[in-house]
Amino acid sequence: MVIRASVLTHRRTAETSAAVRALVEAARRARSTLCVSEEEAAKHGLEIGPGLTIAPDLRLDVDLCFALGGDGTILTALRRYAGTGVPVFGVNYGEVGFLATVDPNGLGEEFDHAFRRQFDTIELPAISVGRPAETWSALNDISVHRKAGNRVADLAYGLAGEEIGRVRCDGLVVSTPQGSTGYNLANGGPVLAWGVAGYVVSFIAPHSLTARALVCAPTDELTINNASREEAVEVHVDGRPTVELPPGEDVNVTFGLTHATLAQRRGASFYHRLRERFGRLAR
Repeated sequence: MVIRASVLTHRRTAETSAAVRALVEAARRARSTLCVSEEEAAKHGLEIGPGLTIAPDLRLDVDLCFALGGDGTILTALRRYAGTGVPVFGVNYGEVGFLATVDPNGLGEEFDHAFRRQFDTIELPAISVGRPAETWSALNDISVHRKAGNRVADLAYGLAGEEIGRVRCDGLVVSTPQGSTGYNLANGGPVLAWGVAGYVVSFIAPHSLTARALVCAPTDELTINNASREEAVEVHVDGRPTVELPPGEDVNVTFGLTHATLAQRRGASFYHRLRERFGRLAR
């Protein structure tokens, strides 16, 4: 099977250059092609040759994407290929690597398996946040924060047209199942197994004894209102500041409008991944 693959690596080039070269060799063995952007070629000193082509940007018309880095790099690849059906094969060069398919040992064999498409895939749902004029999507989470130096945020929220509550807090986090082991978990929110149809809302430092995390049905739209009379709050998409929400205004959050495809080892389970990544950190 001839495969055309792309690659995305994180900024610490010294950690990944050997793996990129192993990836080129695996492409040659498979009589396939690794399509590298000009940026990646410059980072790793690559030149056009057998099994390797160079394009101005990360190509989308590929069969597979390799992401070499931490969860942030893998998330970037998942966002770029969301809705295309292109699987992202992650190699962990980060701290946790919860989204990674493999760790960086024995990569020659792992890459050979990948070029033969000997892996399973799982569809990861996105959540979208927007106002009438514009919408943004996240694979992990969307969060609303008080601005630095301002008073605590005053946030009201409702689901499916019903008001649920109003909380003074440093912010709130809306997480997908795959994002629930990140910011949401740090807030004391529940972990959602991959495959759960739904999302979770949790609060950052709530000034309340009654604010509790809430698991929401997939079809229920969440409305978040900045109930402050004076101060704007920030909306972050997958950890990146994206837009300000002025006093009195709403944003709406919807689940599952698009999906990204993650490659994983055959037979791998979410619970094995949970034990290996988080159990290892606890020891």
